[in-house]
Amino acid sequence: MNCRGCGTRLSLPLIDLGTAPPSNAYLREAQLAEAEAWVPLKVAVCQQCWLVQTEDYTRADALFDADYAYFSSYSSSWLAHAQAYVGEMVERFALNADSRVVEIAANDGYLLQYVAARGIPCLGVEPTRSTAAAARDKGLEIREVFFGEHSAQALVEEGWAADLMAANNVLAHVPDINDFLRGFATLLKPSGVATFEFPHLLCLIAEHQFDTLYHEHYSYLSLTAVNILCARNGLEIFDVQELPTHGGSLRVLVQRSGGAQPIDAAVQRLLGIERQVGVATPGFYSTLAPAAERIKHQLLRFLLQAKAEGKRVVGYGAAAKGNTLLNYAGVKADLLAWVADANPHKQGKYLPGSRIPVVAPERLALEQPDYVLVLPWNLLKEVGEQQAQVREWGGRLVIAVPELTVL
Repeated sequence: MNCRGCGTRLSLPLIDLGTAPPSNAYLREAQLAEAEAWVPLKVAVCQQCWLVQTEDYTRADALFDADYAYFSSYSSSWLAHAQAYVGEMVERFALNADSRVVEIAANDGYLLQYVAARGIPCLGVEPTRSTAAAARDKGLEIREVFFGEHSAQALVEEGWAADLMAANNVLAHVPDINDFLRGFATLLKPSGVATFEFPHLLCLIAEHQFDTLYHEHYSYLSLTAVNILCARNGLEIFDVQELPTHGGSLRVLVQRSGGAQPIDAAVQRLLGIERQVGVATPGFYSTLAPAAERIKHQLLRFLLQAKAEGKRVVGYGAAAKGNTLLNYAGVKADLLAWVADANPHKQGKYLPGSRIPVVAPERLALEQPDYVLVLPWNLLKEVGEQQAQVREWGGRLVIAVPELTVL
């Protein structure tokens, strides 16, 4: 396979997680009698532009289909993050009723609702029918298409040239990342700015976050790689912020190449840090595979010991990262009875691969399990606050990444 970014032949493996179904392909009960499509989950590194990427086995339109089950608005901390972002961008770039804001991967309107509330014209681009419908229910205007240079030109012709474009946790999800970025260069006004948020590769490696690897994530991004990609596609990074979201993320602010925004010193500072830790060297990528194997063994030992002691273990948060973890470890419902999730679009379904049932959170209080494995470990604080009742009956929360920890 050749690199999606620069076309160089890929020769440096990062990790092989075996085979798995797509992590967001939740099953309805009627589908339990059918076979699932298990495909290889392998990740490699380009030694030319240092873009980390999954090998090609699945198509985007199959992954992000009409039944896509990830809805952003079921995380209170993520809603607070989105609201704070809107306030910051409005103030920094003086957005008002004469501005145009376009969000790519608008999901269920979790962010644009705060833009609309300020009276600023806004538009969402969201290809998944389920989440697009939820956004329209909030009164938002949505285009149900995959974004790229062609769709960007169509939006320009409609009058949607943008003062601000937002793209949260989508840059990793696009198979043709160059076409995607050219779309931003096309849709931005000459003075417009865009922001991308994505999990930072440095955190993924340092914190052993192998469970964030799944088919829907085509790319895993360092500032080094994004800087090269942007320059290739008519964009220029002028600022970068480090964020705590999703286990450690970056917010990259870009403009058209040669734009009016001054280049903040933070850009070169973080590029320098990445050079120092070795992002552009093969050795940097050698630690993730052994860490993933160690975490798998820790989890299996814990679950087997709990079962031997007659303890009941359930999960919380039917997250895609949890599906990567469970399928890599081979965990099924005999070791993890069910997973609770606040998203009603997942309740009553089954996790892909493991086929563990997804239930409403109310079942926790009814059954009072001994241990609750929090699969979206990045939301541990939020889950701990929402499910404080677990401690009242003597239950304990558990996370598997970056190390098996019983809290």
